[in-house]
Amino acid sequence: MTARKDGRKNHQLREIILTPDYIKNVAGSVLIEQGDTRVVCTATYETKVPFFLKNSDKGWVQAEYSMLPGSTGNQRVNRERLRVNNRHIEIQRFIGRAFRTTFDLKTIVGTTICIDTDVIQADGSTRCAAINGGMVALVKTLKHLVFETMIPDLPEIKFIAAVSIGVIGSDILVDLNYQEDFDAGADINIVSTEKGDIVEVQALAEETTIPKAIFQDVIEIGIKKNLEIIEKLKNVCK
Repeated sequence: MTARKDGRKNHQLREIILTPDYIKNVAGSVLIEQGDTRVVCTATYETKVPFFLKNSDKGWVQAEYSMLPGSTGNQRVNRERLRVNNRHIEIQRFIGRAFRTTFDLKTIVGTTICIDTDVIQADGSTRCAAINGGMVALVKTLKHLVFETMIPDLPEIKFIAAVSIGVIGSDILVDLNYQEDFDAGADINIVSTEKGDIVEVQALAEETTIPKAIFQDVIEIGIKKNLEIIEKLKNVCK
């Protein structure tokens, strides 16, 4: 078993703290603290859709992801450099795809919901924390749309969660902090539903490969851990 700096067991999540209604004037907002990673998530809406959905019977959900320049430590990274490699574009597409699986987009026809996820302190697993917090913001905004009679009923919602998993040697580590992410030979992000269905898997290896048997274990562990996270998300959304 790999010794973890924070004393966690290999398959143990970091503590997750959710503070809903973190932003006063937004219907759906939350601060998620996942270990030392902190992300502010908001969900706002507008009564229009992207051009490719005009005259359709669907609404849209999109996401934006950004990092505060000082979120990674005292060595400030200016906002232009944060965007120069387009990492944020890849991440926000990942987040947006995940949220578009959570309910029937036909139930918000003519409306776009934007999930903004802003990392204010980064210690690994920021994209996963963004999805977990964003799920709460999304649900709260859908409830607000019902309250404002913009949609007649709350759509059936499939909760999702995301977790990062690293492989170091033959050890599988759950919910990586920054140092573990740096040390891991393979880094896997798993998004799955409350029914245990896979939404998306991102798997990257550096100077190594992921044995098939270990990868299968990673998927099973990821689904199990996401179910634990979803329980926390549901409790906040009651």
